[in-house]
Amino acid sequence: MSKFDLTGTSEPWVIFVPQERPEIRQELTALEAKGGRVYHLKSRALTTEQGIFSSFADVLRFPGYFGRNWDAVVDCLGDLCGAATGRVGVAVVVHGADQLLKAEHFPLFVSVLCQGADRANSVVDLDGFSMGRPAIGEHFVLEFDEFDSAEIASRVRQPDLTITAGDRWVGAALNPAEWQ
Repeated sequence: MSKFDLTGTSEPWVIFVPQERPEIRQELTALEAKGGRVYHLKSRALTTEQGIFSSFADVLRFPGYFGRNWDAVVDCLGDLCGAATGRVGVAVVVHGADQLLKAEHFPLFVSVLCQGADRANSVVDLDGFSMGRPAIGEHFVLEFDEFDSAEIASRVRQPDLTITAGDRWVGAALNPAEWQ
């Protein structure tokens, strides 16, 4: 894979990039021009699991019944592009992601983001039944001050994810062999 598209429904779902890449700004602007929404989070609020649950609930306006656990994050992210956003595409940008790289929960966090985005970017549910709506783009961009693609790729590499890389970016999506 040579590029990514934050305005569409194609993989990768999670993209790791150096801070302030012009093409990311262009992609986010294009998403907003299409009616999509861009949310911004600071990584210092995401260094604990409870911080992730609280920040995502507040910034992304998760519903009141949000259970504040990983499975609930997947469910809410899967529904995020639906009624919560008027069925438009969404990108969530995490600034200063360097702080998260060493966190114990980082690989799980990336997997959860991929699971939620995979649901949002699909027209069928996990059982293969139509969701009765079009696929709606959902992507996560983690921006790093000190970008080391090899370190990032090794930190998020796990059996349930497919890791891709391009010129100064790393991407993650669900591994279909593990998620069938």
